[in-house]
Amino acid sequence: MHRRTVIAAPFFLALAGCGIPIGKSSEPRLEVSRDYNLRGFAFVAQDGLTVSERENYYPTGDIVWRGDPRGPRVEQIGTMFTEAANRNKAALNGGQPVNVAVTLVRFHGVTNRTRYSIGGVYNVIFDITIMDAASGAVIEPTRRVLGNLDAPGGEKAVQLEEAGQTQKVRVTDFLTRLLSEQLI
Repeated sequence: MHRRTVIAAPFFLALAGCGIPIGKSSEPRLEVSRDYNLRGFAFVAQDGLTVSERENYYPTGDIVWRGDPRGPRVEQIGTMFTEAANRNKAALNGGQPVNVAVTLVRFHGVTNRTRYSIGGVYNVIFDITIMDAASGAVIEPTRRVLGNLDAPGGEKAVQLEEAGQTQKVRVTDFLTRLLSEQLI
């Protein structure tokens, strides 16, 4: 029994690394009155990010996404961020017109291998900057945002999928909440 535990320990320690490194958290928001009216949203990925399509339990790329068919992963992730921003427009109808810029730093979904076995964590890291829509002046300087969303595995993942809670639905809903927390 102890031998199995020792053999499995490195595997589970590697999976634990999919989350935010210990001691890391989002940078604090400025204490300002937010009465934002979201006018523009821009999404880009940081230069040099690598995309992994490997089906390891823990791939080494900066971008891991399986919620869409194989294709332009950065564009697929940008579509989810843009949808999340658009969903927030109704709540962001205040007096200060703003543009929001998001720069993707890391987007770790889970591989199919992980999803259909033990599950994991969607780990999203991005930089956000909030600017005056008219002048372009920075209202809130760039800060780093880190977010984690549980990714159930095995039968629970299948049940969520069958109930319409696909990876794309769950992650887009999560990004909507994450942006809302930063802007409201």
